[in-house]
Amino acid sequence: MAATLSLTGPPDLDLSSASDLSVSSRSSNRSLRVAEKERKKKKAEDPFVLALKYFSDVEAGTPVNGNDEVERNMVLVEKLAYSKGLSPEAISIMLEFAMSLRMGTSLCARVLKCLIPATLVPQEAVVRAVVWLSVGKIPVSTQILFIKWVLTVFDMIDAKDQLRAVYGFIFNFVTEENLCPFICHLLYLLTRKESVRVFRVRKLLELQSRLGRQPFLLSLLSLYKVFCPEMVMLSIPSRIKSGFRNHNMPWKSALIAVQKGAGPHVAAGISPASTTIKTNPRKRKRCHLELPVMTSVVSKEAQTEPSSCGKVVPLVQLHSFAQLLENMHRIELPAQMGSLLGSSLALQYLDCVQDESALLRLNFWLGYALHEEFLFCGDRGASQNSQEALPFLDRLLSTQHFLQGFSCSEAFLYKFLNVWDGSLLRPQILGLLSNIPVVPSAQIRQLLFEPLMQLFFTSSLFFKCGLMECLNNMLLKWLTWHSVYALEDDLDISLNSHTSINMTLSGFKDSVMELVDFVGRLASLGLQLEGCHSLLLSFVLDFYETVCDMFMKYGLPLVVMPPPGVFYPALFATDPVSVDRLAYIMHRYKVNFTSAKSQEELTKQAFHISRQMVREFNHYIIVMVNCLWNSKMFQLDMGLSLGEDLLLKSKVPQYWASFDLVHHPAFMSYAVDFHHRVSV
Repeated sequence: MAATLSLTGPPDLDLSSASDLSVSSRSSNRSLRVAEKERKKKKAEDPFVLALKYFSDVEAGTPVNGNDEVERNMVLVEKLAYSKGLSPEAISIMLEFAMSLRMGTSLCARVLKCLIPATLVPQEAVVRAVVWLSVGKIPVSTQILFIKWVLTVFDMIDAKDQLRAVYGFIFNFVTEENLCPFICHLLYLLTRKESVRVFRVRKLLELQSRLGRQPFLLSLLSLYKVFCPEMVMLSIPSRIKSGFRNHNMPWKSALIAVQKGAGPHVAAGISPASTTIKTNPRKRKRCHLELPVMTSVVSKEAQTEPSSCGKVVPLVQLHSFAQLLENMHRIELPAQMGSLLGSSLALQYLDCVQDESALLRLNFWLGYALHEEFLFCGDRGASQNSQEALPFLDRLLSTQHFLQGFSCSEAFLYKFLNVWDGSLLRPQILGLLSNIPVVPSAQIRQLLFEPLMQLFFTSSLFFKCGLMECLNNMLLKWLTWHSVYALEDDLDISLNSHTSINMTLSGFKDSVMELVDFVGRLASLGLQLEGCHSLLLSFVLDFYETVCDMFMKYGLPLVVMPPPGVFYPALFATDPVSVDRLAYIMHRYKVNFTSAKSQEELTKQAFHISRQMVREFNHYIIVMVNCLWNSKMFQLDMGLSLGEDLLLKSKVPQYWASFDLVHHPAFMSYAVDFHHRVSV
């Protein structure tokens, strides 16, 4: 019994410990309640919270003029908005206050201009505001300002399912001529296949007949045609002007400042009283090239698990390739298409499904990002943010390499080449340039050749080499595309469905011919300017190694010889590698000529090789044989004739043998080495 008592311990001690614990717990709970009460008290006394409460509870019809309270509260909201941004709750309260016109229309525009979200924008608030548009009391200018704000913060809206649910309601506003460009832009972002209806197509066509072929109408119709080509019989131009302008200037710089944590610096240049952001059109905003975070287009309550059958599965919920395969036909693309660039699973999905609407949306986002955040950024801002642009362009390049045939940067490059200095982000820009699709021969000179020629002749040797490599890669991609997509039984070929150009074989040959001729002119003049530098000559010969095999390797019935400005510098080069590569190139030309001739006899298909090309080839062969083998340099029939008196004045013994295999400057070291070995 004593042992039992000693093991269990005194009962009085247990009761005392329990009592102490109870007292400590009550004391802790009391402290928490006091702290919570103090926090709520401080929050209730926060001037900003009081300002939000004022705008939430203010009665309709309250006058604005002479109302010091509304002005004081408005200044508080503007100050926080321009420095730290507004919370989702604050966005909801202020947006509801502005669109409901409780205090008339005078404050509506001012409130909309300070709606700078710190994190997210509640979808419910946007939907309620859209409904307020139908009241009819809101001025058209304020309606336009609201739609511009929605377009600016579209990527920050927490979900899009409820907005898509009122797609038809939003579509009704396209009949308003002033609102039409902005409504079309919003519809473009919200459109899915189920949104396309015959009556909507008819309405857009009616608007087009009344307003003309406006870019914003054509852009929306082109998206409709991608989803339902049978409903849109209109011929859409292959290359149309950008349909949607930049509408985010009243908010963009403030948004960037809030996200970058530089609010006070921007707020100093913003006048809350006038709510006008002063921007110098010559000194644009900072570059802000960041990939958005992948989010779902449906609200969190509507999201389903990947395992649920018959439901749409947000791509953001998939974490493995096995899950991607299981849900391949039930995937919902994210709200922001730019986020696909940061997900390997998303790129796998695009490559497998080949969804034209997804590629079109991604192309639109990338075009907007490159134009607005990179092309229009001032030189100083671009150089300061090159570290930010570098990973963005690298990611874009890797995406283009992964999604073969997907090119989204050509329109940006055509404009950027005219203002590029040739040094800013050179590897990335040249990489993007090499990926552009085939350019029609009628446009290639203006779009590519003229700006590239100016850069080539005003840049360093290393830029010239880089451009030669870029143009060689461009030609390789064009030829590879031709060999993959050309029809076997017909000479008429077309680009794949994800490109915007249809081109016949003759048109493709004309474009290739223009490119090869352009590189020939650049190479000839570049070698003269750089003193036939061996590094530049090496890149030029790389290009002609591709050109000489266009028929044998890529099936293109075209043969183009190098110009004399490339042939002779390679033949008289001082390094043996260049002469050896020239001999290999001429050998491949001979193989292509003979193969084309034999194929023409077998298939009875006319392959017309220009007689001029044959004469040039034969002339080059005669020159090489006479120069390297027969020791008959400077003969009259070689095209390189020098006066006899001038040759004698040079006092070079046996000048006619100066460039044979024994005396050629490129092989002299080998001849001397052979002589020493034989002598020993």
